[in-house]
Amino acid sequence: MNEIKLYKSRWKAIRLMLLCLPFIIVALWDLRYETTLMPDWVSWLCLCFFGWGVPIGIFNLLDRKPQIIINETGIFDRSAYKDFINWDIIEHAYWNTSYKQTFVCLIIKDQFKHLIQIKSKLKEVSLAMGYSEININLGPIRNIDHQKLTALIVNLAKADPSARATLLSQSNNLPVKH
Repeated sequence: MNEIKLYKSRWKAIRLMLLCLPFIIVALWDLRYETTLMPDWVSWLCLCFFGWGVPIGIFNLLDRKPQIIINETGIFDRSAYKDFINWDIIEHAYWNTSYKQTFVCLIIKDQFKHLIQIKSKLKEVSLAMGYSEININLGPIRNIDHQKLTALIVNLAKADPSARATLLSQSNNLPVKH
């Protein structure tokens, strides 16, 4: 079975740790030498908050499971859903960006909307921001062209089940953005 597997970016995990490290060092230095740079409670708060960036970054750096899998059955996002989202329930897809985070938004056919289990307040906020019921976050993924990925998802959703394998084999190497 043809599959496209998209993995988390190692560079983004390293960048997270590198961005947190100066704050951790300043907080430790301030606590160790009891400077008047900032109050102790601010140093502890800074240490606790930015300290989480290191284990999260290490986890993302060592996590080599595919984040998103696209195959003939459907699309699977490991971070948000427990099972594949079947191509037959997807009506359309579009991409949306907010705060430099790109999402692929999947519009579900009306007869399958009852299958989506999202709290009503969260759903209202999501729809008000221009997203749909099901959103796939491309933020942690390696640099991928979100427009071409969205076009592939739309083509696979509209394609005949027998033609999906051909579409997947033709687009096995999704272009990265430069």
